[in-house]
Amino acid sequence: MNTDRQAHTWQANVMCRLEIAPKHSADHLTIVSLLLRKRQGFVSEQAPSSRNLVPATHLSRNAQKCLPTEEKRSPQDHGIIRPTSVFFDYYSQQSLSPATIERFTRVRDQALALLATTAGRTSRLEVLDIGCGAGTQCRLWAQLGHHVHGLDVNASLIEVARQRGREEQFEIEFNIGSATDLPYANESMDVALVPELLEHVCDWQSCLNEAVRVLKPGGLLYLSTTNCLCPVQEEFDLPMYSWYPGFVKRRFEHLAVTTRPEIANDAKYPAVNWFSVYSLSAYLKPRGFRCLDRFDLIDTDQMGTLQRLTVNMARMIPPLRFAGQVLTPWTVLFAIKER
Repeated sequence: MNTDRQAHTWQANVMCRLEIAPKHSADHLTIVSLLLRKRQGFVSEQAPSSRNLVPATHLSRNAQKCLPTEEKRSPQDHGIIRPTSVFFDYYSQQSLSPATIERFTRVRDQALALLATTAGRTSRLEVLDIGCGAGTQCRLWAQLGHHVHGLDVNASLIEVARQRGREEQFEIEFNIGSATDLPYANESMDVALVPELLEHVCDWQSCLNEAVRVLKPGGLLYLSTTNCLCPVQEEFDLPMYSWYPGFVKRRFEHLAVTTRPEIANDAKYPAVNWFSVYSLSAYLKPRGFRCLDRFDLIDTDQMGTLQRLTVNMARMIPPLRFAGQVLTPWTVLFAIKER
């Protein structure tokens, strides 16, 4: 859901809409802050994630002036941009869906299996869910006795997460905060989870850098985001959108938040970053990570001979692995911090 373009590239393309002087393009603005618009009473099937919101106090004064009136917050709100009731109801319920729980459980089990083979430890881990929303993923890790930290900028969803944690009698630490400025010490976490976040955040590099900072050596980073290699995607209702050149994407992103919201499925905060396993690996490897994609994580023990042979060939032959990435709509990456 993201390429390697810099945050200021997107900001420059929306300056005309927000009327922010170019000198403010260095602000750490996420796509949410830039694209807030008044579309009350509607949430698409792909609900915009609360993890995309940032504190209004992180914006420059000029940028804050561009926010719609209902999105401006007083100091009593601690600078947090809060969701509409429609968004809140949708997201809090969607986080309890069987599909969501199944997916997060699979991620947890894959992460633990990988840590067991690489770090030799799987008990009482320090786990951080960056952009935790209503805390579903946090509770799944807490079920196994891990010490879990959940962070989200959405104050209302954090309150839901705390309430659900108390109902299940879990001691989970939930905090309101920004993914680009994590309130945790260096090398304090064994696991950092960053699902469906990077594609929506202009300053995605700061998100990754913060996750890298808080991970212990031997710790695991999980990422899921967009895939620029696969023509099939769900972000925009346009054929083969993932393959569009950058300047064309910028044009449709602008249309999606102004005159043609239907092309982004009426999502308030469409994806603006497009990644691949290769681009994320290239960013993380110089920072001391060993990266594993979906083919590295497939358990072939229960497969038939032909299936096992196919997976092994994809692992050994780079063009086949690349073809497999082209055929899968999402980028999924597990990375082990080796230094």
